[in-house]
Amino acid sequence: MDDDLEARVRAEAEKHALFNALKHDSDPDVGAIMGPLMGENPEFRPHGNEIPQIAGQVVGAVAGMDATARRERLEELDADLAAELDTEPKTDEHTLPDLPNAAEYDGVTMRAAPNPNGPWHLGHARMPSVIGTYKQRYDGRFIVRFDDTDPETKRPDLDAYDGILDDIEYLGFEPDEVLKASDRLETYYDHAFELIEAGGAYTCDLPGEEFSELKNAGEPSPNRDKAPETVRSEFEAMIDGEYSAGEMVLRVKTDITHKNPALRDWVAFRMIDTPHPREAAAEYRCWPMLDFQSGIDDHLTGVTHIIRGIDLQDSAKRQRFLYEYFDWEYPEVLHWGHVQLDEYDVKASTSTIKELIDAGDLDGWDDPRAPTIQSVRRRGIRGDAIVDAMIGLGMSTTDVDLSMSTVYANNRELIDDDANRYFLVRDCIEKPILEGPGGDAPTAGTPPVHPEHDDRGRREIPVEDAVLIEPDDLPAVGDRVWLKGYGCVRHTDAGFEYVGDDISAVREEGVDVIHWVPANESIPVRMRTIDGDVRGAAEPGFAETAIDDVVQFERIGFARVDKHADRESVAYFAHR
Repeated sequence: MDDDLEARVRAEAEKHALFNALKHDSDPDVGAIMGPLMGENPEFRPHGNEIPQIAGQVVGAVAGMDATARRERLEELDADLAAELDTEPKTDEHTLPDLPNAAEYDGVTMRAAPNPNGPWHLGHARMPSVIGTYKQRYDGRFIVRFDDTDPETKRPDLDAYDGILDDIEYLGFEPDEVLKASDRLETYYDHAFELIEAGGAYTCDLPGEEFSELKNAGEPSPNRDKAPETVRSEFEAMIDGEYSAGEMVLRVKTDITHKNPALRDWVAFRMIDTPHPREAAAEYRCWPMLDFQSGIDDHLTGVTHIIRGIDLQDSAKRQRFLYEYFDWEYPEVLHWGHVQLDEYDVKASTSTIKELIDAGDLDGWDDPRAPTIQSVRRRGIRGDAIVDAMIGLGMSTTDVDLSMSTVYANNRELIDDDANRYFLVRDCIEKPILEGPGGDAPTAGTPPVHPEHDDRGRREIPVEDAVLIEPDDLPAVGDRVWLKGYGCVRHTDAGFEYVGDDISAVREEGVDVIHWVPANESIPVRMRTIDGDVRGAAEPGFAETAIDDVVQFERIGFARVDKHADRESVAYFAHR
């Protein structure tokens, strides 16, 4: 190993040793850094017998540094890698805070309450990730309740019910109970009648703007003092569909002079003329508002702890009025901020993504450019990689940023060991292979299936008379490159002249190692990425991969095999 290469090995080993030590708040470990060290630097692999000794020396030096010195040195060597430490999920099981007063309950029960108005975007994954983790911590119950009581403005998508449950399974969790609010209208009606009898609700036919003027002035609606018998009769008429949208609502009687106008006599039920898309609910026209429906269901299903967005603080305050009427104990509430995603140009919003799909700007919910669970799943990203990243966000009440680099780092650890290696060449340049001073040019290349698993053997890539390489890898005329698994070639005016298989060209002379595919037997590939489709050619063996296999295209990154066809194979790029 020459001095220049040894210096590069030391620099890379130091970088990974520093990261390993800071990540785990301990002294670095030689074994732990060898994987990324060799995986990210394939030119080191011919020196596999020498590198552990060099790495050991570096690890010893890092072990003698304190945390501050380690961080400063890592930022000097690789600022991007140092930044990953700030988003790296902690391995401590208590990254999430303990649930308040959990010991006071006979078991912890939590719920995810999705509106099934479309497939989930990535931000939706936070709720089941956190609830599922708490369920495991407390050996509790996890309820999925579809809050589908708005068949008009948030009209349910019939495919979304099963799709959301499938996403939860992909994330690694199984709910203990699944409910649809649209199946429970009679339950809500029964509780509304109880509330009416208790004097806690009244029917109101004031137009919305007129009521708002009175409410904001702290003045009651003239309907507020109706007799319970009248309210009951008019509510029955609502249930029977005798009113149209906007003609009558049922309001919860709170405090009309409350300092927060949003809490004054809020609407519990309203009329909706648009039929629900579910056949079982299509005949109903009198629908509960979310605060009423959710409040009733949380009590009846035994929910002990609720997580909701910080922007929904008024929901708990409204529902507490309801609970006081029924003499119920309100669950514990935790609030958090919104999740914001980096990397994507598309906003993580169900309505926005749907608009882009309808306009033809996205191919579908699993388009790699879409920030959706379907998309990352099709790209070959494991559900637990997302869960770990979501747990790492904690429970801050401020908005938090989910760095996709954290998801990718998690996923890389999960898939790297199983992902066999293949060559994929983009924007192909063809170069003939010529005999030269190295003797007869080999008829095949034999790179390893996986650099860390000799037992998997080697790939045989046949070469007839020409290879394809990427434009950036083409050396100047007269210079050499090493075709990985094949040998050293010199670029001449006529093509690539075979020089030989003496690895010292790489080890001692710094010849670049590049990937390649045979010109005559390559497989056309369309690789779908977050930045658009990339076309290229893969080595012949790629055609034998199975659908859903995750592979690593050497020097490019990981990808999931999507399909094979006569015209082309398709792969979805995951990450580097």
